[in-house]
Amino acid sequence: MARLQHFGAAATQLGISQPTLSQLLSKLEANLGLQLVDRTSRRVILTPAGQRLLPHAEAAVEAVHAIVDATEPAGWLFGALRLGVIPTIAPYLLPTLLGALRDEAPDLRLFVREDQTLRLLDALRRDEIDVALLALPISEPGLVAQPVYEEDFVLAVSADSELAGATDVSTDALRRQPLLLLEEGHCLRDQALEVCALANVVDTGHDVARANSLQTVVQLVAAGMGATLLPATAVPVEARGASLGIATFADPAPGRRVGIVWRAASSRGDRFIEFAQLIRRAVVDSGLPARFVVDTGAAPLSAAVEYEHAGA
Repeated sequence: MARLQHFGAAATQLGISQPTLSQLLSKLEANLGLQLVDRTSRRVILTPAGQRLLPHAEAAVEAVHAIVDATEPAGWLFGALRLGVIPTIAPYLLPTLLGALRDEAPDLRLFVREDQTLRLLDALRRDEIDVALLALPISEPGLVAQPVYEEDFVLAVSADSELAGATDVSTDALRRQPLLLLEEGHCLRDQALEVCALANVVDTGHDVARANSLQTVVQLVAAGMGATLLPATAVPVEARGASLGIATFADPAPGRRVGIVWRAASSRGDRFIEFAQLIRRAVVDSGLPARFVVDTGAAPLSAAVEYEHAGA
């Protein structure tokens, strides 16, 4: 409630009615002899006393989570796991990952939320999800990252393009292509713009494409309306049934690093590192074109950490 600043939204997140939440808060205030919130007509605002107590309340919630975790069998393969996944990973990795979880963790209660990076990070901070699978790096204090795999970007063009099927293409070729990108808010858009900036490309983000899914962008590319950058793991799905041509870049090819992120205060860090290992196995089983990073252990996102690469 302190973060949502709204009784109704907080009650919905907690799975209780708004009157029940209001009664519980009033009882807490009475027991403490303090007013914790200022109730206005539009939103709920913490009082100075509420602001002082909030960090302690958050620590208490994490402690309760740790107690619950300690009562479960050893390992992360039990209990509930609330997983966030960005849209440019979910359709390509989840089918194999969910199968692996059914085989290796039949007692795990999995909840999946697909959303953009910023909203998933906010959900992590609000304790709405436990861990997020997204593109790194992320600069957020209080969160921890574990790299899982890396993949190249490829250039998707129409099937009749002169670049269809080409290999060892220079990123300079991007200058000759009207590039179609996802809408703002998608990290893949930002990564594509970074690649374009390095290649001195300014002809990007055409108004003919204001799409929120890679599938839509791919269909526009297949229709000859432009080109786009695709993660290599997306090609088997997005190129299926589409009149699409794929060109690969010369080394060093542009790409992205994918990893999992969780709260540094979480008591489940060791379990999440095991989860990263299961994701790697799922990538191998699926035959997705990815490289693995050497497992150097999880690192706070505020730290600058370099990872070596190993071919897969």
